[in-house]
Amino acid sequence: MAIKTKKFDIASHLETEEDIKLFLEEMGATGNSSDLIHAVNIASRAKGVANIANKTGVTRASLYKSLSKDGNPRFDTIYNIVKAMGCRIIIAPSI
Repeated sequence: MAIKTKKFDIASHLETEEDIKLFLEEMGATGNSSDLIHAVNIASRAKGVANIANKTGVTRASLYKSLSKDGNPRFDTIYNIVKAMGCRIIIAPSI
């Protein structure tokens, strides 16, 4: 009998704003720049892409494109998305 599996989507497990903040904080601390962009994509889906797009003043399609695997978002795009999620980017010394 074949085992049926489905793709794991962490966005469905980010249920609260605190979950999202902790997720982004961890990815910022342990990942590289592409990991962080991927995490922002996941967090945007958890919060609702249409909602984030509206808050940042871009279209939903533009947001999807910027955060896609082949996307190359500008820093101000990431900054505005993170801000729309109720977070901020902080520069701190490496430990």
